[in-house]
Amino acid sequence: MSDKRLLLCTDMDRTVIPNGFQSEPVDARRQFSLFCSKPGVKLVYVTGRHVSLVQQAIKNYALPEPDYAITDVGTKIYQIAEGCWQQMAEWEAEIDRDWQGKKHGQLKVLLKPISELRLQESSKQNTHKLSYYLPLYLEKDSIIARIEILLAEAGVEASVLWSVDEPKNIGLLDILPKHATKLHAIEFLQRKLGYTLDEVIFAGDSGNDLPVLTSQIPSVLVANASDEIKQAAVQLSRHHGHTSALYIAQNATQQHQGNYAAGVLQGVAYFAPHFVNNKNAEKLT
Repeated sequence: MSDKRLLLCTDMDRTVIPNGFQSEPVDARRQFSLFCSKPGVKLVYVTGRHVSLVQQAIKNYALPEPDYAITDVGTKIYQIAEGCWQQMAEWEAEIDRDWQGKKHGQLKVLLKPISELRLQESSKQNTHKLSYYLPLYLEKDSIIARIEILLAEAGVEASVLWSVDEPKNIGLLDILPKHATKLHAIEFLQRKLGYTLDEVIFAGDSGNDLPVLTSQIPSVLVANASDEIKQAAVQLSRHHGHTSALYIAQNATQQHQGNYAAGVLQGVAYFAPHFVNNKNAEKLT
């Protein structure tokens, strides 16, 4: 990996935001902020949150302001400079083609026969993101299969992503344009900014992070991720032939912890040791 620059892409909730059930290592977010201020490091938040909720979380959790933000599970990309968040119109145009001209409301009507779905709040929707709640006791795989059949019959190219809101104990189901995943958004940004593959690191914790975690992009799965996600990440990365690109953070000792931001830094130390192993680097938690 190059010793000149790093595009650090990280999920927010339960990755750098300590809002899961596990405890956060002491000083983890301060160490994360210090690392992100290093010369050559550009920070990208990659999240299911709407932009206003991203900005709110940055303030509430004392997180560093990013250089870029991929929001709404990959359907929006923002460039941030001097506090100004500018949306990337070229990304919108790229993903719009997948829905074959159909609008958000038309897709809602299309999926109305699937009565198990409960529409999420309007603040969690956008022009290229249709989001539902799906109770955890239901058989998600068969429901997702029915959704995919309805979309395919309508000629809509879509990604159907499943994840779990652990604190609220509810399933989350996002319907996006096929190319509006976190993975494609990161790849788009990587190409646009001219970063090579070995100059990019991703960190995440949940189901909608799996396409990136199991890709060729060097990726970190934080230690507080569920056992189900860890197992799926290992199996899928092996299936795709990318096992060397996946690092699962560990809570090895009290001093070497891998929950949340500490896990992100642990993964950075694994993939890019030159960024942390120098005389100017503070000890990472």
